Amino acid sequence: MSFSMDSFFLKGKVALITGGSRGIGRAIALGLAKAGADVALTSRKLPDLEAVAEEVKKLGKKALAVAAHVGRLDEIEGLVTKVKDEFGRVDILVNNAATNPTMDSAIDIQERAWDAIMNLNLKGLFFLSQAVARLMKEQGGGTIINVSSVAGITPDILPVYSISKAGVIMATKVMAREWAKYNIRVNAIAPGLVKTRFSEALWSNPQILQGALAGTPLGRIAEPDDMVGAVIFLASDASTYVTGQVLAVDGGATI
Repeated sequence: MSFSMDSFFLKGKVALITGGSRGIGRAIALGLAKAGADVALTSRKLPDLEAVAEEVKKLGKKALAVAAHVGRLDEIEGLVTKVKDEFGRVDILVNNAATNPTMDSAIDIQERAWDAIMNLNLKGLFFLSQAVARLMKEQGGGTIINVSSVAGITPDILPVYSISKAGVIMATKVMAREWAKYNIRVNAIAPGLVKTRFSEALWSNPQILQGALAGTPLGRIAEPDDMVGAVIFLASDASTYVTGQVLAVDGGATI
């Protein structure tokens, strides 16, 4: 079968995006909707989610906002059930939710901060993927896209965040290998520094920003929309032979 540009279209697909109320998650939600997908959004604050859901609806697609903390395992099953009840299926899962409550160095960081980072960035990501994969297995397949980071490839000034994002990369590979037999593809993107509220403590610091720009061949930090094309590719039939891969969307920083 010859290639068609229709392979990039997501009409008839249902996407679930975590951390969907702002930044990268919002950009991905709107991008997937523009490509044809109906969208379910989750984060902890419902009003922010509902605003993005309204943006999706204005694009002519269905949208569902569900408040949930995916770092809490008792909230994951309820989230998946609500999305299944509304749409009947999940074809695309984008694990975007993440946290980093501290700038402490590896020698100073406390257990409480470690647990907060790992529970959301890695544990929640894995068990939400597991719950959605069980649904995907029943329906004949799907695709999961994890948002890792260049910090998971090369360590940076956020030590435990880096460790969690390296864990996301290995989780991606493990899930891809084990779930391929169910027609579930699992890939990751690894953004560089992106201009979002989440990373404001980094890009608003002149010294940190200067260092980031000096190490980025394209000479700028990313905007949330810079992540969208890679996600659409990995979510779509244009990437049907791609699984277990990590696509760095970093302006060349990992070179």
